[in-house]
Amino acid sequence: MTSTAAAASVDASAFQAALTATADAVNAELDRLLAPVAGPENRVVEAMRYSALDGGKRLRPFLACASGDLFDVPRARSLRVAAAVEMIHCYSLIHDDLPAMDNDDLRRGRPTAHRKFDEATAILSGDALLTEAFAVLADPATHPDGSIRALLVSELAQAAGAAGMVGGQMIDLMATNLSLDDAGIDRLQNMKTGCLIAGPCRMGAVLGGATKANIDALGAYGLAMGLAFQIADDVLDVESSAAETGKATGKDAAAGKATFVSRLGLENAKKRARALADEAVAHLEAFGGKAGLLKQAAIFAATRRK
Repeated sequence: MTSTAAAASVDASAFQAALTATADAVNAELDRLLAPVAGPENRVVEAMRYSALDGGKRLRPFLACASGDLFDVPRARSLRVAAAVEMIHCYSLIHDDLPAMDNDDLRRGRPTAHRKFDEATAILSGDALLTEAFAVLADPATHPDGSIRALLVSELAQAAGAAGMVGGQMIDLMATNLSLDDAGIDRLQNMKTGCLIAGPCRMGAVLGGATKANIDALGAYGLAMGLAFQIADDVLDVESSAAETGKATGKDAAAGKATFVSRLGLENAKKRARALADEAVAHLEAFGGKAGLLKQAAIFAATRRK
């Protein structure tokens, strides 16, 4: 364990408590924002709720709230941003699980959306979550200043679109034919995973009217943390079972995909994850003790077991 991780680990229980409390609050916000409706269209709402309210760590929403806390953002506002981010994340999981993409039957220990409902309903529910996320950000309830709302929309669009998560997923689908080197794998994972981790960090700061320097520092923190998170995911794909992770494991190796573990080896991959956690924490130096929970989040991302 690195010196930074060792120093931060004394408050690990406080981080877990904050993560759980934020998850509960975000679940309540999602439940309110995705209320059932009358009529046959409720089937798609039911599918949206199935995927969005099924638990999960809610790490991305936590990052939006914790970043907002650095700038004393009212929790009612940061929870709306957190919910919008989680809608995007859940839509991406629905689509990733489809037969045309990763073809998974299990997500968070339950049948994937297309198995629970059907492929068409799953696709529509993902589309609806994607659309609703931007409706939430554009609502004056998120922030009274329209220019702030526009910046939030822009940040999420960049994180989730072709220059971010979607582009990364495209590269990932092509990866077995691309012969990616280490820099190529870093770029893939920064886009596919890192952008939607850095995005909520930046959005929390935008919500608080932070300076560009502070927004960029939190974005850099999120990108380093995102790579650490993905390495931990690659490690879990090798070391854990579906029962532990709630999803299929071993699929990357079976598909011949280049991962951090296949390129670095298991122990070196773990070392790099810890080094990236240290790098992430270093980006928080300007925020002092107020960033304690964010520091813990970086350690969690690098060392998680599910």
